[in-house]
Amino acid sequence: MIIGVDGNEANIDNRVGVNEYAFNLLWNIYRLSDEWRDRHSFVIYLQEKPKNLPPQKKYWKYKIIEGGSFWILRKLVWQLFKDRKNIDIFFSPSHYVPPVCPMPRICAIMDLGYLKFSEQFKRRDFWQLKFWSAWSIRVSKYIISISEFTKNDIVRHYPFASQKIVVTPLGFNKEVFNVKKDINDVRQIKEKYTMGMDYVLFMGTLKPSKNVEGLIDAWSEVYKHYPNYKLVIAGRKGWLYKNIFRKVKDLKLEESVVFTGFVNEDDKALLIKYARVFCLPSFWEGFGLDVLSSMASGVPVIVSNCASLPEVAGKCGIYVNPHNTEEIALAIKRVLSMKRLHYNRLVRCGLNQADKFSWIDTAKKTLKLFDIIKKNDVFSREY
Repeated sequence: MIIGVDGNEANIDNRVGVNEYAFNLLWNIYRLSDEWRDRHSFVIYLQEKPKNLPPQKKYWKYKIIEGGSFWILRKLVWQLFKDRKNIDIFFSPSHYVPPVCPMPRICAIMDLGYLKFSEQFKRRDFWQLKFWSAWSIRVSKYIISISEFTKNDIVRHYPFASQKIVVTPLGFNKEVFNVKKDINDVRQIKEKYTMGMDYVLFMGTLKPSKNVEGLIDAWSEVYKHYPNYKLVIAGRKGWLYKNIFRKVKDLKLEESVVFTGFVNEDDKALLIKYARVFCLPSFWEGFGLDVLSSMASGVPVIVSNCASLPEVAGKCGIYVNPHNTEEIALAIKRVLSMKRLHYNRLVRCGLNQADKFSWIDTAKKTLKLFDIIKKNDVFSREY
């Protein structure tokens, strides 16, 4: 079976969220090629030449279709009609499948948080997400969900989709996120970001759903008791983020809060590894990749008691109500004051929880779906 893939989410330098999902999924499918190359081949559609993606092989090809805005509508749709006799199914590792397509489609849905928190999105982004995602869910032969929570949310909003959803939880890179420590790395990362001080870490795109403002409010209380710590807020600017910077200024926390901007892969792993605690008090998460990476690195996690986060952190997370800044502050102070025995117990729990997830498993479950499609012969090369 020949599988077409929209590879653009994976083909960028500064990856977050869905980009990490697409990138790691493609690489791990490729690493399993000995298991599938006799029955499948892949054609990866891109707007530009591949960046750090797997090398081309007989069973793994790239098709470059140059184009600017509205690439899916202006370029990809027409190319798929040209290729309809050569592609059996088409997979979009995002919400946006080609609206019309001559072969069966599969889409991947990260979350539907925009339906509950529409005010947290720019109007144009909201309507695009709402209508295009709904159309993708309706027309796709199968839907990949990255968590049970997202699956249940899809079913709640789109009951007709209940029988075509497959859950493939995400993973982490075990070579990067682990408990190996290096004193030189500790010094380097602290000197670079916190002037040598210990720190509490938030990592994620700066946008309303992450509840960074709530975390800053909580930090204003924590800092009174722990002035030798800094709050590191790592991540690129997303949208509607200006109030985050304004709040730090209004609360006079400029000396205790560090904004790093986007962090490259090397620094990201080190920032996570040497944090005292990782804190993600989001209102909504489709999965929570950095929560998983933190536990795998031996760092306790404070997370919201909602959405997919309990699914990822299991019994090892310290849970807070994201709407209660006092509760967030108490959780941070609890970890910072924790005795070594209790802290290490939390670390071990997180390590065991992280071991339940891997990108290879994500790839295997995705390949299993392709095998089901091939077995059931749901595709046709005739439009």
